[in-house]
Amino acid sequence: MDMKQTQDIKEIESLFQKLKFAWDHGDGTAYGSCFTEDADYVTFQGEHLQGRNAIAETHQELWNGVLRGSTLEGEIKNIRFITPGIAIFHGLGVVKLRWQKSAPSQRDSINTNVVVNQNGKWVIAAFQNSRISKPGLMQKIFMKLSK
Repeated sequence: MDMKQTQDIKEIESLFQKLKFAWDHGDGTAYGSCFTEDADYVTFQGEHLQGRNAIAETHQELWNGVLRGSTLEGEIKNIRFITPGIAIFHGLGVVKLRWQKSAPSQRDSINTNVVVNQNGKWVIAAFQNSRISKPGLMQKIFMKLSK
């Protein structure tokens, strides 16, 4: 790995920390600034938010309401560069609500992020979040039938 890529990894990790900091402070504007102007954001419920403003406004509404005082716990699991200016990273995360001492493991999520370097700054162009779950009954049946 060259020095440029090492620096890019540090900047992408810093972007993830900035995202968590904005969440923890309920700051929609700061959260939105982590994304491109035309970013795509798919929530774990499958809602598709389009654009930085929609991402910022939707999250601000959540932090003003049901997610007030919540914190985001998580980490980047891997970063893979597609080109020198485009990377994909997977992060693990969970939201801890204000009255919880720890976040319940059944709310653990994995997210896929496409990040791009725009004007020397790494930002998220696409985000997809999915709840981590164990195989359900139907999946177990299909797995047995396919053997």
